Amino acid sequence: MQMTDKILEENLGKTVLIMLRGGKRIRGLLRGFDQHLNLVLEKAEDVTDKDKTDELGLIIVRGDNVVMISPPPR
Repeated sequence: MQMTDKILEENLGKTVLIMLRGGKRIRGLLRGFDQHLNLVLEKAEDVTDKDKTDELGLIIVRGDNVVMISPPPR
């Protein structure tokens, strides 16, 4: 198991912050992932603009768009 997989496995069911290419930021509950870093997020919201949050609901994020995944603070 790769270190990335281990970290993602430990954070299933927790809120993560995802940074995407182009600067978009999405926050949501991590429900699943695969070897390509495709992510399933529940209760996802676009938090790119600090003054306005857009509700996205259940989404799948393609792994090739992911720049960074930040787990919740410990």
